[in-house]
Amino acid sequence: MTVLAHQTDTLTRDALAVLQPGFEGTTAPAWLLRRVGEGLTAVGLFGRNIASPDQLAALTAQLRAERDDVLVAIDEEGGDVTRLEVRGGSSFPGNLALGAVDDTGLTREVARELGRRLAECGVNLNWAPSADVNSNPDNPVIGVRSFGADTHLAARHTAAYVEGLQAAGVAACTKHFPGHGDTSVDSHHALPRIDADLDTLQARELIPFKAAIEAGTKAVMSAHILVPALDPTRPATLSPQILTALLRKELGYEGLIVTDGMEMNAIAGTYGIERGSVLAIAAGADAICVGGGLADEATVLRLRDALVAAVREGALPEERLADAAARVRELAAWTLRARPDARPEGSRASGIGLTAARRALAVTGSPRPLAAPYVATLTPVANIAVGDETPWGVADELAALVPATTSGRYPEGARAADILAAAGDRTVVAVVRDAHRHPWMTEALDALVAARPDTVVVEMGLPMAAPRGAVYIATHGASRVCGRAAAEVIAGA
Repeated sequence: MTVLAHQTDTLTRDALAVLQPGFEGTTAPAWLLRRVGEGLTAVGLFGRNIASPDQLAALTAQLRAERDDVLVAIDEEGGDVTRLEVRGGSSFPGNLALGAVDDTGLTREVARELGRRLAECGVNLNWAPSADVNSNPDNPVIGVRSFGADTHLAARHTAAYVEGLQAAGVAACTKHFPGHGDTSVDSHHALPRIDADLDTLQARELIPFKAAIEAGTKAVMSAHILVPALDPTRPATLSPQILTALLRKELGYEGLIVTDGMEMNAIAGTYGIERGSVLAIAAGADAICVGGGLADEATVLRLRDALVAAVREGALPEERLADAAARVRELAAWTLRARPDARPEGSRASGIGLTAARRALAVTGSPRPLAAPYVATLTPVANIAVGDETPWGVADELAALVPATTSGRYPEGARAADILAAAGDRTVVAVVRDAHRHPWMTEALDALVAARPDTVVVEMGLPMAAPRGAVYIATHGASRVCGRAAAEVIAGA
């Protein structure tokens, strides 16, 4: 082999190694297996790839037949954001519920059990937890995915989550650096901007990430946000000041840096995914996450070739690409060495999610068992991270406890009159999600409570500043177990 051919082969393998692509289907396509054999070191899974635990285990076994240390990544936060249980809702409450309980031992146990289930299916890298401090209640993309608005609470639970997940042999990927909590724009759609000064960032956004680093997080995910106090021109994912000067040098982080999805409009709509990927690696990122929306071989080849061309043209130092690829391979090697803690004898882990969801409930008023309630679910459009395909609410869970339950779902534009007409003389259980962010929802809810003071209100997003209804239940999240916990209160169970 000539020197030039050897260099080309090395560059190509390194360029493949830094990609974390997705794909369509519940089995690995031939093109993906071929690229894994050629050097692709990581694959990202989404809800579309998962039908059951057995199917997922078979899929990951397919991938490992090509490469035993392949990183199989997933966005499994629990709570509102689930891929393992995308069709039925998560068996675990999300971060806000865990923060509401504020028991780091519980958070560690929940994360460990979630990690155990991932590991059983062959998943070894989880794009979680969210370390964002949700300081802006109007944040459209973080919200209940955060442990809360208190910096130090978020820090201690982020650390506990990292420890629990990695005790199960699954690498944690703490996100979204340097902090996505103070935004009012969803980076799936546009580029958010955080105008906090440096002192505020140091005292608020960065502290949970410092805690994650001290806890040994194996990966950190960058945010597609513009933070002028840190870099006035480039979003964090593309910023050497943020990824290298701040995260690597100032905070001393040595693990893998992963980008958020490069097809998100904050990057794709401003820089394009090819140029954005080159800039991200040059800035200090080690792995390019792509595949939530673009999930084909052509995308992988476009990004691979863009990275190789950038090295040849001098736009990306060859050593930087080699260093990034080496960090990916180092994490892949860790997954082979990782030895999950044994599950303690007599562990309550199988039911820990429901236990946590019950503890997270905040109930105002005096609940009484309802014999034949009418559940009205006011449904906003879900953000892309959560997805519209995952069911939520309390109707099904309540019907399992109170068979005479009836229900209806009400999209934007619904009025209290519509709900009252459907409910008749039944007691209404009004279920909402982040009502404070949706004027139509608040208006309908206020009119409903005014007309029927006995209404039970269940808020499955951020709790209301002023509780409404004869009984008000804040679940701190919309996972299946949060719905179950609320249903038990309503049913008197």
